[in-house]
Amino acid sequence: MNTLSYKTVSANKATVTKEWVVLDATDQVLGRLAAKAAFMLRGKHKPNFTPHVDCGDNVIIINAEKIRLTGNKMDQKTYVRHSGYPGGQSSETAKELHKRRPLALVEHAVKGMLPKTRLGSELFRNLYVYEGPEHPHQAQEPKQINLNEN
Repeated sequence: MNTLSYKTVSANKATVTKEWVVLDATDQVLGRLAAKAAFMLRGKHKPNFTPHVDCGDNVIIINAEKIRLTGNKMDQKTYVRHSGYPGGQSSETAKELHKRRPLALVEHAVKGMLPKTRLGSELFRNLYVYEGPEHPHQAQEPKQINLNEN
């Protein structure tokens, strides 16, 4: 085989085509929704995926307050944070966090599935989470993705 006849194409910032997609979180399981969102933010569904380049889509998640957790996770799953001061550790259950900041559950789950690098921080900026069914990104003409199909 002539190895000079083909090249491995690596995407870069100039050659990447970014789209806008909308995911509806109504009655979706948190982990499955977050996994699909992280997959699309990363760009792994595209044929020109390159691990070190932001080649993913811009993801809009609507109805984030209608997310559901399976089993007893609403009462038993805890989120821990630390202020940085001695004795500054505080924790709260998923139910308490959902009541205080409903978007934080989805954001925390998606952020945990992205790389823990500068690229991961850049990818996380492409995620937009909203409580209701309305979002201010109509001008970008996002396409609706049905999560129940695949």
